[in-house]
Amino acid sequence: MARMKLLSGILLAILTAAVLLASSVPASADEAQPANSAAPAVGTGQPGTAAPDLATRVADLEAYITNGTPKNLQSSGPGHNAWMMTSSALVLFMTLPGLALFYGGLVRRKNVLSVMAQCLGCAGMVTILWWACGYSLVFAPGTPILGGLKFAGLAGVGPAPNPDYAAWVSQNVFAMYQLMFAIITPALIVGAIAERMKYAAVMAFILAWMFVVYFPMAHMVWGIDGLMNGVWNAKASIKAIDFAGGTVVHMTSGWSALVLCLVLGKRAGFGHRPFLPHSLALTMIGTGMLWVGWYGFNAGSAVAADGIAANAFTATTLATAVAATVWPALEWITRRKPTVLGFCSGAVAGLVVITPGSGFVTATGAVIIGVFAGVFPFLACTKLKSWLKYDDALDTFGVHGVGGTMGALLTGFFASADANANLKTNLASYVGNGLWIEQVKAVGLTLIWSVGGSLILAFAVKLAIGLRPSGEAEEQGLDDVDHGEVGYHFEEAGG
Repeated sequence: MARMKLLSGILLAILTAAVLLASSVPASADEAQPANSAAPAVGTGQPGTAAPDLATRVADLEAYITNGTPKNLQSSGPGHNAWMMTSSALVLFMTLPGLALFYGGLVRRKNVLSVMAQCLGCAGMVTILWWACGYSLVFAPGTPILGGLKFAGLAGVGPAPNPDYAAWVSQNVFAMYQLMFAIITPALIVGAIAERMKYAAVMAFILAWMFVVYFPMAHMVWGIDGLMNGVWNAKASIKAIDFAGGTVVHMTSGWSALVLCLVLGKRAGFGHRPFLPHSLALTMIGTGMLWVGWYGFNAGSAVAADGIAANAFTATTLATAVAATVWPALEWITRRKPTVLGFCSGAVAGLVVITPGSGFVTATGAVIIGVFAGVFPFLACTKLKSWLKYDDALDTFGVHGVGGTMGALLTGFFASADANANLKTNLASYVGNGLWIEQVKAVGLTLIWSVGGSLILAFAVKLAIGLRPSGEAEEQGLDDVDHGEVGYHFEEAGG
């Protein structure tokens, strides 16, 4: 009996405490909020704003899936951001180590480090320029020829997207992605002047070239108010298209390389003794890296993980494989043996020629472009160079200059709204009806701008510090002369 009374007393005490506790706590979280404040609205992060309704939230979700413009959200999308960070790494992978190995294997052993050092030098110097003002001069609003300084020092370039270029990708990620294009473009020039240009002269030329050629050309083609941005700028004077850099990257580097190698002159002994690649194994490895990295280059230019990126991925694969088959097949016909260098050259030519149209052409269009890519750069490298007797050491002009020009022109013929609905935005009346004429205009302006600017810069650097090492230094090799190193050490027998 006493125990029952004790238990009843304890139970009563617990119930009383529970009632008192409940009466002292607000019935809801809203009642706990001070009368003069409001909880942040879901999805905006802004105090005092109403939460978006269900229809808006569903619309934003759909926009994320389809890479459309959101109605309410102003933040990056994790999936698209992840793809663009991956693509950025892939494009850097093209230069370091892809291009470095591709070019390094093609030169003589005594110059292998020199071309690698030039690739590394581009990566370092261009990154600094991009941070200081390069990104801003290309992608900030300005004139139709050059952007302004709104983003100098990457000011304001943070995790929020820049709606001028991407709805779901952080602007700082977009800036780093475009940096990788800026790095590889001048590095391509290295192939034409390999083995005979001082490192200091190479860096001085590229430093000036970025301001005179690359930054203006990139803004004209890709800047939101660019002169040749036919897809997105309704006021563009030239209604041209360039998905991933046929004019901006390959034409500028290829034609500039030709100018520089002509001003520089031929390598000592050119035409009188063979200049054989010291390691085609390195070149083959570099080719594989370039092919893999090029998916970031082309498919990444969709600036989203969407259907256009998938189309660019497919077109890149098809055109590259076809060109890598056609080039050695032509060698087999004309020389009776398909070479590994032919496979490598064909693959790179296919990658170059499909670049401007990769996000604009259908699968069949890509196959046809691949055939052109296997034939015409082959003729440029094996026939044109021997006829004109210029010393384009590693065929930069034959592959990138000729290939980039041809790719830009072919894109005008094969572009289809079936592959990219964005062609209907400002170019509906041009696609299939004269777009190729706009491409001819863009090619002409790019050629004049690149050749004229490079010619002036080449003579300026020549007068200021000289372009070439001495004859003795050139024979010794630029690895030792410019860098105090050699690529390989071989022990003497018995040592």
